[in-house]
Amino acid sequence: MLRVAGRRLFSVSQRSSSATSFVVSRDHSLSDGGGDSSSAPRSVPAADLSSYHRSLIRGFASQVLTQGNEIGFASEVPATVEAVKTPNSKIVYDNHNHERYPPGDPSKRAFAYFVLSGGRFVYASVIRLLVLKLVVSMSASKDVLALASLEVDLGSIEPGTTVTVKWRGKPVFIRRRTEDDIKLANSVDIGSLRDPQEDSVRVKNPEWLVVVGVCTHLGCIPLPNAGDYGGWFCPCHGSHYDISGRIRKGPAPYNLEVPTYSFLEENKLLIG
Repeated sequence: MLRVAGRRLFSVSQRSSSATSFVVSRDHSLSDGGGDSSSAPRSVPAADLSSYHRSLIRGFASQVLTQGNEIGFASEVPATVEAVKTPNSKIVYDNHNHERYPPGDPSKRAFAYFVLSGGRFVYASVIRLLVLKLVVSMSASKDVLALASLEVDLGSIEPGTTVTVKWRGKPVFIRRRTEDDIKLANSVDIGSLRDPQEDSVRVKNPEWLVVVGVCTHLGCIPLPNAGDYGGWFCPCHGSHYDISGRIRKGPAPYNLEVPTYSFLEENKLLIG
């Protein structure tokens, strides 16, 4: 910073000395060459020279640059810097190499429409891609979809037995009932049940009973083929379920849940 300031002061002092010598020499030449010979040679007052020196040292003002140009030496400041330091409202643009069209020119309308339409198409494509990414991220993955349904082969289940399978992290009881089991389930008085449901409502095929193996009391897993009614018994708190999975005794408030299932073939069951 000090070097730059020193260089500027040195250049300004040189300009002031050269300008002073030029003015004095010009006045002497005018007094010697033209005019009346009897007139005395003109001299520059010291007060004017000192004020002119102060104006040069003061900075890059518009008057200083104008006087300098009139005196005859060129400024070392670039044109852009000079324009910034000496702003002028009278700006003239060089348009001889530029072709200007009035607003709304028909020859440029097609290009404007093309640019606007292309930009909107790009924006719409980006928004569509973001929406699809969001929807795909919120959908279930393949492993979750695989666990959502379960196919069971019923050919290996003997009559009167119960098979336990895992579906969505919960046990599911599949019982193949005998004719006696079906008759016993239909002979129950519906009015005496805590959660009244007929056996025909809980099964799609009277031979097969499919229920979720979770006790409706506190979520325990009941034991199959046990209890006072030949169905399921929960040893945790003593809930008894009959051959149709209905609560008959104990603290459980509801019957065992029946999941969504369907028969694909005669011996194929799809849970979920």
